[in-house]
Amino acid sequence: MAEKTIETFEVKRLEILDDEGNADKALMPSLTAGGIRNIYEGMLLARAFDERALSLQREGRLGTYASIRGQEAAQVASALAAEKSDWIFPSFRETGVHIAAGYPVHQLFQYWSGDERGMRCPDDLNVFPVCIPVSTHLPHAVGAAIAMKLKKQKSAAIVYFGDGATSKGDFHEAFNMAGVFRAPVVFICQNNQWAISVPLSRQTAAKTLAQKALAYGFSGIQADGNDAFAVYRAASEALYKAREGGGPSFIECQTYRISDHTTADDSSRYRPAGEVEYWKAKDPLKRLKSYMEKEGLLTEDYQKQLEGKNERTLDEAFREMERIGPPPPSEMFAYTFRQPSRRQEIEMRSFADGGG
Repeated sequence: MAEKTIETFEVKRLEILDDEGNADKALMPSLTAGGIRNIYEGMLLARAFDERALSLQREGRLGTYASIRGQEAAQVASALAAEKSDWIFPSFRETGVHIAAGYPVHQLFQYWSGDERGMRCPDDLNVFPVCIPVSTHLPHAVGAAIAMKLKKQKSAAIVYFGDGATSKGDFHEAFNMAGVFRAPVVFICQNNQWAISVPLSRQTAAKTLAQKALAYGFSGIQADGNDAFAVYRAASEALYKAREGGGPSFIECQTYRISDHTTADDSSRYRPAGEVEYWKAKDPLKRLKSYMEKEGLLTEDYQKQLEGKNERTLDEAFREMERIGPPPPSEMFAYTFRQPSRRQEIEMRSFADGGG
């Protein structure tokens, strides 16, 4: 009898762009100057939307909002790696993904104002509605990916979630199905270190989240989630592999949630201020901006033009949302059940009669 090694594994981390904007040229993804500008422009608009949404929420003009500050590279760079034929499955903190995919900005304002019509995806985009319940959309993404495979479509599903989702059963069920059926799906975890007030150390004893993929028979990699180039390269390679029949991949984007969990949260009650300041110095937008300035891809005039354009885009989008106005209150009864219940019918009559 003997003790044998059946299998060994390793988990790699991908870093290309450092905090000062210096890039490892040998690891750079295939990106033209225009492609780099596209990533920067998407990240800059995502940051501007985030700041505007926070201000509007404080004014009472939007509902509870989940900030993406600090996570723009993980979202925009990965979404821009997708093709139009791929399907995107977002959770509730993916505004940057929507913006990179070309989702109408006024509909994002609609959604965060409480108008469900904001998630009525335009016909030319493959973006599923935002999923609020943690991790429940992961099996949906795998199911869609299996359907693509059965139909022999050369496309992939890309699904976003946070570190807290890795503690949920849906996560493991989705990973198991993806591995068994070699589904063309790319799992992207934005590991922002906190699931509301629960730190990563209470989510897992594993050194990385990426290694969880290995138990289900496919590859996992950790990328610097504040490094737009690392995220773009990891996502591009994983999506290409999926489309070519190579099966699923898991990308752990190690990043940080600079703001509160949502506008209903006060993170100062559970996070040390020094930790937040440490991660602010790793700002993904500043890193990419520094790189572009060194490479002659960003001038002061270009920066001002982008900022002015973003201001106009957000102004016009919010005006459009206000022009459309809220849905009729009666719609709150319309989509709960296939057929209204007896209780709903009574409530609807009362509402129509002005009883409220």
